[in-house]
Amino acid sequence: MMMDSEHSIVAVVDVQGKLLTGVHKSEELVKNCSWLVKLADLMKVPVIGSEQYPDGLGHTEDSLRTLIGPDNIYGKHAFACIDDPEFEKAFKAHDRKQVVLCGMESQACIIQSALRLLEKGLEVFVVTDAISARNPEDTTISMRRMEQAGAQLVMREMVGFEWLRRSDAPEFKAFSKEFLR
Repeated sequence: MMMDSEHSIVAVVDVQGKLLTGVHKSEELVKNCSWLVKLADLMKVPVIGSEQYPDGLGHTEDSLRTLIGPDNIYGKHAFACIDDPEFEKAFKAHDRKQVVLCGMESQACIIQSALRLLEKGLEVFVVTDAISARNPEDTTISMRRMEQAGAQLVMREMVGFEWLRRSDAPEFKAFSKEFLR
């Protein structure tokens, strides 16, 4: 199965500023999540975000929060983003069947979100260069388990090329110029 921009939604999970200092390759994580959010904007794909216990752990990293839009980010207590009622309501309002998942931490909120989204019958695409954890081994094992459960492991450029499908797509020139450099 290929990703389709008309059926996709991007879920940015828990990329919170206070937590980033301990996360493996945190700057790269923020950069790659931001890349995906900008790509989604180019392709008119909705983006929704989550924050784990924001009252205690703070909000999404500032630049990423601005890109997503604070009104599109939902606080949660459940590790799986879809198990939060507000997030689920906003998610369902978009009526999308493919979820492009990025964020942190791989061994907790990413894997539980992926597994629960799969249980709900959705197609899940985990962007492996846009997820992380404190321990890189957690990400490795989490990716293996998510793939065994039925999630598709993809890289960020794969998302762009699959959403575009063709080099004569109207957005291809912008994609080539702004995202492949």
